[in-house]
Amino acid sequence: MFNPLPWGIPQASTQPSLLDLLQGGGYILYARHAQANVGVDQPNLSYDHCLCQRNLSQYGRNQAVAYGQTIRRLRIPVMYPVMSSPFCRVSETAALAFGADYVQVDPFWVNIYNLSRNVSAAEQANILYNLHSVLETQPAPGSNKVIIAHSFPPWIGLGSIPDMGTVVVRPRGQGNGYEVVAYLSLEDLTRVGV
Repeated sequence: MFNPLPWGIPQASTQPSLLDLLQGGGYILYARHAQANVGVDQPNLSYDHCLCQRNLSQYGRNQAVAYGQTIRRLRIPVMYPVMSSPFCRVSETAALAFGADYVQVDPFWVNIYNLSRNVSAAEQANILYNLHSVLETQPAPGSNKVIIAHSFPPWIGLGSIPDMGTVVVRPRGQGNGYEVVAYLSLEDLTRVGV
């Protein structure tokens, strides 16, 4: 299919364009939350108390709104609800992009955040096993699943992801793996249809 280039639009070919593929559905768009540089994540934080977490900057809020507008402008069908980590910066990103009524918080995505902390090899393997299971699961026909969560440590999982960057994944079905089709920054995503 595509020969994805790290953080850029795949090279042109005679294959259908990335936009054509996304408009047809069947993909997972795994996005990192928007820019968060307000506050600090406190030890033993509560997800219900945003004051003890890093939160979105105004620039980050603008990124989140632009992300949702871009998905709608490009007519990329989304399967609702959009999945989100419970961190305030992540759920706010998802709500600003897609509307709070269309977001479902899933505590599983905290595990991705925890990969950047000191976890044992067994814990890391368990988290990645469960992640693979999610990324192998095909969305409803004609739609794309959107997950807004966290970046990964370099060379682990989907790798390091910039603020509001998206990894486009093609699930092959349970037990059959998945393929990373593209790594897109927010700017790359806005240019997919150009």
